[in-house]
Amino acid sequence: MTVTISPVGSKADRRAFIDLPWTLYANDPNWRPPLKADVKELINPTGPNPWFQHGKAEFFLAKREGKVVGRISAQVCQLVQERRPGLGQWGLFETIDDPEVAQALIATAEGWLRQQGMTQAQGPISISTWDEPGLLVQGFDRPPRVMMGHHLPYYEAHILAAGYAGVKDLQAWSVAVADGFPEIVNRIVAAGEKNSRIRIRQLDMSRYEADAAILLDILNEAWSENWGYVPLTDSEKRYITKKLKPLAYPHLVQIAEYEGEPAAFMISMPDLNQLTQDLDGRLLPFGWAKLLLRLRNPQIDWFRVPLMGVRRKLQATRTASMLAFMMIEYTRRAAVPKNNAKFAEVGWILEDNGPMLSIAKAIEAEVTSVYRIFERPLKAVAN
Repeated sequence: MTVTISPVGSKADRRAFIDLPWTLYANDPNWRPPLKADVKELINPTGPNPWFQHGKAEFFLAKREGKVVGRISAQVCQLVQERRPGLGQWGLFETIDDPEVAQALIATAEGWLRQQGMTQAQGPISISTWDEPGLLVQGFDRPPRVMMGHHLPYYEAHILAAGYAGVKDLQAWSVAVADGFPEIVNRIVAAGEKNSRIRIRQLDMSRYEADAAILLDILNEAWSENWGYVPLTDSEKRYITKKLKPLAYPHLVQIAEYEGEPAAFMISMPDLNQLTQDLDGRLLPFGWAKLLLRLRNPQIDWFRVPLMGVRRKLQATRTASMLAFMMIEYTRRAAVPKNNAKFAEVGWILEDNGPMLSIAKAIEAEVTSVYRIFERPLKAVAN
């Protein structure tokens, strides 16, 4: 049976692109449905997503006998080009377990990237590293936490069959938090509390925009040398600031000041996947009301730490580690009694990020999920 690949064009195509995972993951108890409105916003070039101000993308559907059996995106980001010229990316990869479908999807994405002048393909990136990068290769037996992906186990084999090799692993570390951390961590925190040069404060909602600007400024600097990093633009900063405000709990966002200057931050959030699971991706007609009620004071056992950063001048110093442990502990002290937190996921963390891996090990966290990014050269196709 012939597989046909075509670009997403109509509203019906876009709905089919968004809806496909509901079919593929119907029997996967660990899949958590995303909010369809969020996916629609992510892939809409005429919508509010500021990524499209510096990137362009094409979205494709695979069909067999009129039935949608796969999807993929192909995208080129100008900010990526400034750091790695010729690197194109693909993502949002979903397919039935069929080599013909999978290879046709990847080949189509690669063909579009060649047309854009790309010489290297990287994926899956859905659709930027600030969204959901990497393919799940370990941790299929647990549900993903908020803003983390979940994939079917056979995807990796299809990507490898297309000639790709893994180039970087992103790790998610999980830790029990209800009973506190090892004594060595407590001693570090106690020493920091005696240091007059250090002050840890919570997010101040009365000056939310100013504090958000501090967080994102530190983030852009702290991550600037990380593998795969692309800077957040001013438009993206404004977009993130607006999107995160309803999810910003002051006791879960810590800002560390050193010698009177903002030096580090840590953002934690409840695992919203636990709050949205029964909404089945829909906010209408009553999903909005349910979610807003649940967000008031979420009582859920899992939290996630998606972002942490320290100014570059302090990185790889004892002070940086002390600030990190203090922010982690202060968040734990707040979240356990207030939100009934029992576990936290830290990540993702690059597999070779030594300082962060040391911190994760010190609090006795363990790797529970691994996401892998693949690459391969794009050879010109002979006429």
